[in-house]
Amino acid sequence: MRKRIVSSALPLVVVVVGVFALARMTGSPASLYLPLNATDAMRADFIAKNGLDQPVLVQMFDYFGGLLRLDFGTSLRTGEDAAAMALRAFPATLQLAAMTMVIAIVLAIIVGSAAALKPNGVLDRFASFVSMAAASIPDFWLAIVGIWVFAIYLGWLPTSGVMGAAAWVLPVATLVMRPFGALVQVIRGAMVTSLSEPYIKLARSKGATEYRVVTGHALRNAAAPALTVAGDLTVGLINGAVVVETIFGWPGIGKLMIDSILQRDFAVLQACVLLTALAIFVLNILIDLGYALLDPRVRPAAGARARRKTRAVTIENEPSEPIEPNVPTAASASV
Repeated sequence: MRKRIVSSALPLVVVVVGVFALARMTGSPASLYLPLNATDAMRADFIAKNGLDQPVLVQMFDYFGGLLRLDFGTSLRTGEDAAAMALRAFPATLQLAAMTMVIAIVLAIIVGSAAALKPNGVLDRFASFVSMAAASIPDFWLAIVGIWVFAIYLGWLPTSGVMGAAAWVLPVATLVMRPFGALVQVIRGAMVTSLSEPYIKLARSKGATEYRVVTGHALRNAAAPALTVAGDLTVGLINGAVVVETIFGWPGIGKLMIDSILQRDFAVLQACVLLTALAIFVLNILIDLGYALLDPRVRPAAGARARRKTRAVTIENEPSEPIEPNVPTAASASV
């Protein structure tokens, strides 16, 4: 686990450094925050006041020094603490991702398990077609079509906002397609493998109901690979909900990130990226722990105990004295 933490922390630093450097390449924010008739003295004062007159490396070292003091900088737009703005927007993204994954997992378990009961049957082929189509549809296209059909043409749902249950329908329906399609394939494959194992045949021969066989035996063993994929998809939702949040006006960290890019609010952009990267880092650690709980074979302690036990058995079975090779003699050969 320690190696996992160290290996995950290095990309975190690389992402923060990369975003810091790329943000400065978009140009000076003075052209956005000062009037058109601003003088050169006003521009120079604005740049110096916000520390943008220093070389990029100096600004980067100052930024990391501030991070050590938990100082993420101040927003150029509002003058508010950048970390507070990012933390205020992040729960909306987490709520959207959590709702999406809960619905995707429940639907995928139902469809994938039903398809695995009769491989290559009608339901299996239909489920495979639906899952592949769902995983292939671009999020932005589905969001635009959903707004045009259900919000503009039919007038059933709002186009943006978070007020009321109706405002959740289009964003969640847009984001749920991709994880649903991927999870159906994973659960279906894992269930087909589990249902063909000898212990399933033994459970059926003992009179266990099909519901008990599927939910109590096969689905439990298929949960480990599904958990890993679900965790990766959740990471993708947190990291990739930027477009959907922008289209639907969802007040999450993705929309805040886009607004910060357009307005060259460097401190808020860096706080959003750092908070998102930290959330993905923690989520990956939780995925590893959850996988270890479901599959004891991947636990480091269990693996070490197994290796020690194997070594002890090997040493115990080793002969204490060397055995002479059985070489035939001349007398025995003549006989």
